[in-house]
Amino acid sequence: MPTDFEEMKQQLLASNDEFRQLATQHHDLDERIHHLAVRHYLSEPEQLEEVTLKKKKLQLKDQMESMLRHHRTSEPSHAASRA
Repeated sequence: MPTDFEEMKQQLLASNDEFRQLATQHHDLDERIHHLAVRHYLSEPEQLEEVTLKKKKLQLKDQMESMLRHHRTSEPSHAASRA
């Protein structure tokens, strides 16, 4: 059973379609945000897009972390160590 955060994340990436989709979306948003961040000037619509993308990226991260917390608490090894 995975005991560390990265191991749990890798396990969910390999076994959970929803988690994998969230991770892919998070990565795609990160790339788009990076593309905007390296520009010297952003138009007003691009500034709004950057803010919107950052908020969506945080929402995805929150969903992924919630899934990780649920996965961690549902693991037998962690449940037994808390008893």
